[in-house]
Amino acid sequence: MQALWVWTAVVCVLMELIHYFRSCFRRTEDETPPGEEADRKRRRHDCSYFKSYADIGVHEEMLSDTVRTNAYRYAILKNYERLRGSVVADVGAGTGILSVFCVQAGAKKVYAIEASDMAGQTEAVVNENKMAERIDVIHNAVESVKFPEQLDVIVSEWMGYCLFYESMLPSVIHCRDRWLKQGGLMFPSTATLYIAPFYDAEYDNRLEFWSEIRSVYKLSMESMKSYAKQSIAKQVHVNTIPPEAIQAHAQKVCHLDLLTVQASDLKHVQGEFRFECFGRTQVHGFCTWFDVGFPEGVTLTTSPYAEETHWSQTAFYVEEPFSVDQDTCISGSIHIRPHREAARFLDISITHQVNSGPKHTRTHLMNDCFV
Repeated sequence: MQALWVWTAVVCVLMELIHYFRSCFRRTEDETPPGEEADRKRRRHDCSYFKSYADIGVHEEMLSDTVRTNAYRYAILKNYERLRGSVVADVGAGTGILSVFCVQAGAKKVYAIEASDMAGQTEAVVNENKMAERIDVIHNAVESVKFPEQLDVIVSEWMGYCLFYESMLPSVIHCRDRWLKQGGLMFPSTATLYIAPFYDAEYDNRLEFWSEIRSVYKLSMESMKSYAKQSIAKQVHVNTIPPEAIQAHAQKVCHLDLLTVQASDLKHVQGEFRFECFGRTQVHGFCTWFDVGFPEGVTLTTSPYAEETHWSQTAFYVEEPFSVDQDTCISGSIHIRPHREAARFLDISITHQVNSGPKHTRTHLMNDCFV
């Protein structure tokens, strides 16, 4: 009986200790400063982002985009007089192809910065091209790199869908502010984002699918059409918009000078638009594209009027398409912000008004769920 009492006492003490340690653990979690929790989320998101760039499919897509790659190659080689003997940082080097172009243009030293595990393959490409003496591969985020010398040139292919997706530009700006010499070069040196209304010839067919269910299965699903509209409008779409689908002259959202733009400028990018429509049609939403400019007048464009790139165009559908005639006025604004909890994603809000009608606003989360 005494032994039972002792064991009961021991169990009670152990339960009290467990309760105490659990409460301490909960208290520690609850007392975590909001800034530390935000930093943890940012690090997790960055880790996932960098891991994605170790996927060979990403690099196959980029190198298959000959418009993109040749624009960089042409811009670098055209500036050979200014690159000869220079010190270059290639921020987000990937396979290292831009670093190799810089050496071919006469760069004295190139620091190929790659935060993902692709860095091992970057080094293999450098060695394969017998450029190890002039290209140093650094496996790290550029914010953590301490260069042994100041830079003459920064090269980076930082652009994402809708220009800002992935939010890599702040890293390039950090490198510029910390390491670029006065009078140094940026490749690209400018970036411009555009917006225009568009018509989708396949939109009605997607909705008609729900009407055709009756003939196939002998039941009605007309009620799904409103949900389909909501779903289409909810997602951000990256696809090729044919030039004939653009329903007004594009308007400029923003123009960036890469030598002067600040990271703080990117926390809220906004632009107003006023379109006068070409003719009678339906408008299903708005699409964006961008141009980047390089020294010596070289331009890379993702316009629907130019040769297709892997960026295509970024489309934002309205929930209720609307009819327009020639000279119908569509006015409004677009606001682009990094997502609060995942800065490489974007919150994009578009407000539009047709003539003097009511204003409509829709906010899109631009994350990895593209269609």
